[in-house]
Amino acid sequence: MVVATGFFDGVHVGHRLVIQQLVEAAAVRGDESMVITFWPHPRNVLQKEARSLRLLTTLAQKKQILHDLGVNRVEVLQFTKGVSTMTTEDYLRMLIDEYGVRTILLGYDNRMGSDAKGADEVARAAENLGIEVLRADMVPSECGYAVSSTKIRERLEEGDVKGAASMLGYDYQLHGVVVAGNRLGRTIGFPTANMQLYEPLKLIPANGVYFVRVETSDRMLYGMCNIGCRPTVGTGNARTIETNIFDFDEDIYGLDLKVTFIARIREEVRFESMDALRAQLEKDRDACLSLI
Repeated sequence: MVVATGFFDGVHVGHRLVIQQLVEAAAVRGDESMVITFWPHPRNVLQKEARSLRLLTTLAQKKQILHDLGVNRVEVLQFTKGVSTMTTEDYLRMLIDEYGVRTILLGYDNRMGSDAKGADEVARAAENLGIEVLRADMVPSECGYAVSSTKIRERLEEGDVKGAASMLGYDYQLHGVVVAGNRLGRTIGFPTANMQLYEPLKLIPANGVYFVRVETSDRMLYGMCNIGCRPTVGTGNARTIETNIFDFDEDIYGLDLKVTFIARIREEVRFESMDALRAQLEKDRDACLSLI
């Protein structure tokens, strides 16, 4: 078994380089490739201030992406405080005993174990236990800094969905169920599908209006999505995710909805009247349609 281990949040372009090398190394050896990932995120378990950490991929989405990239097995290790006390050697022995690991692929910045050993120290410990060690190439950077899940989260929190997509290698997506709203959009000619996320830890991009692709009822359509607190018609600070689907007027309450972010159109703003809001929504729709 040839293994790579890590959280792989987002399975971004850097991760994909590691996964490509993993799959190729397994094929050369006539062996299976395996990724061991964790749930929940270690920071959510160990750092109280990190409990608000939001993720780029749900566990199911991450597993699907890894399989699509050619990984034979994806194993999920429940991350607990007990697991966090394992030293590098403890963890490597577990890989041998429980998963039959013979070869490990280490990323250039891989750290492992409660002793937080870096890639060079992990490599020496693995070799001492008879594990063959492979080293992944460093991720090439076209933007002046290393691609990381943290950088991608920062882009999304700024509303820069295009920048996030360039580092992810795909457009960012939210997945949830359509729930009932107050139907105010319908009264001004812009009915919306209100989404409740399946995974509450999923990161929601910055407030604003976005051009999006929408998947529902086995169809792919375009639309515009508003994320925010609806300052023109709403009260309070509760954020909503509302999508106006172009050329679509069907009852989809309770159905599955995937919203994929293509571009940010503008920030969320408060309008003085519903007429002013409607006029701006017409401009937003035109801006979105111009991108198709």
